[in-house]
Amino acid sequence: MHRTKIGILGVGHLGRFHTQNYKSIAAADVVGVYDLDPNRCRQVAEEFNVTAFEQPDHLLDRIEAASIVVPTSNHFEIASTCLKKGIHCLVEKPITSTLEQADQLISLANMKGLILQVGHIERFNPALLALENFELNPMFVESHRLASFNPRGTDVAVVLDLMIHDIDIILHLVKSPVSNIDASGVAVITNEVDIANARISFENGCVANITASRISQKAMRKMRLFQRNMYIGIDFLQKFSEVYQLVDSTNYHRQPNQIPIEIGQLDQSNQPQKIVYERHQVEEANALKLELQSFIEAVQNKKRPAVSGEDGREALRVAIEITGMIKAQLDRLF
Repeated sequence: MHRTKIGILGVGHLGRFHTQNYKSIAAADVVGVYDLDPNRCRQVAEEFNVTAFEQPDHLLDRIEAASIVVPTSNHFEIASTCLKKGIHCLVEKPITSTLEQADQLISLANMKGLILQVGHIERFNPALLALENFELNPMFVESHRLASFNPRGTDVAVVLDLMIHDIDIILHLVKSPVSNIDASGVAVITNEVDIANARISFENGCVANITASRISQKAMRKMRLFQRNMYIGIDFLQKFSEVYQLVDSTNYHRQPNQIPIEIGQLDQSNQPQKIVYERHQVEEANALKLELQSFIEAVQNKKRPAVSGEDGREALRVAIEITGMIKAQLDRLF
């Protein structure tokens, strides 16, 4: 079996987990790590028995693919350097600081025939993976992503820090162009927006109402999908989904390994209908490991990654528009 030579650039809080999980993937050969902090670099290298590189170029000369886990402001510089050297890239979210930078990375990857994947890890959350057998066509979406205050990540607005996760998922599920955005927010304890709400309308009629906060007392990461004959509640924090369906009593095929609970019945049509409830989850799933595995598989099979550069660029575009709208409102008020 071919093992892809991989390097991790940036081994802070998240980069350490990248290193740890790559070491458990049979198809990955972890060549080494690099970080601006040499002490941190050596510490992580020793912990996982890999090489600590003092210069990034020395690592880049030895690898086929890279995880780029550095501050967003450095994504473009490092990713473009890797792509120019013919190295496949997994770039943590958001893909870059600006749309122009994202366009350049996408163009460079396409020109070189390289994989450019963006680290929107919630795409691999067991709660979302558990819905793969359902035909999702949401027409109203409501999401709440609330977190207690943590100084890490406060150099950007909560939209780019937290809300962008839900923006990416909603764009992925709705699969229709955005037609309108309304947004509001407040900077409470930092110089950036700490709590934000956005209402996104799509050309197919779907509307998504998204709230993100990093000043909540209680953590919450929930999304609710409403569509014809179905309501789905996704709990990204607890990693399970709940599905309520209106089904024909005589023509209902339950999901594999599921015993539905009948919670109601409707007799308003010629066909008797009932409301059934199912709870779904993928057991023992590690979202980060699944994400890294998907990247290695995309590299080895030369296939489109699960979260492409184009996907990351579109999530960034919407997030930037929301952030700009909120800042313009605050500037008018203050």
